[in-house]
Amino acid sequence: MGIRELQGYATFFMTIVFVVILYGYIVYLYRSEKKGEKDYEKLGNIALDDEITSTPINSSNSILDEKKGEK
Repeated sequence: MGIRELQGYATFFMTIVFVVILYGYIVYLYRSEKKGEKDYEKLGNIALDDEITSTPINSSNSILDEKKGEK
């Protein structure tokens, strides 16, 4: 078994690993959006709607209210 053959096997194995990780991440994003944990469509529009007068996606008041509820 030469170095070329070993590199071929390693490349094939790493490609399979990265494809599995990618699909796992896609499924994670899909499930969390369906559960209502995050709205990735709103977060994706941040770059398109980038003006000083734009309304924030997450207001800091709601974050402060959540922290107060935890205490």
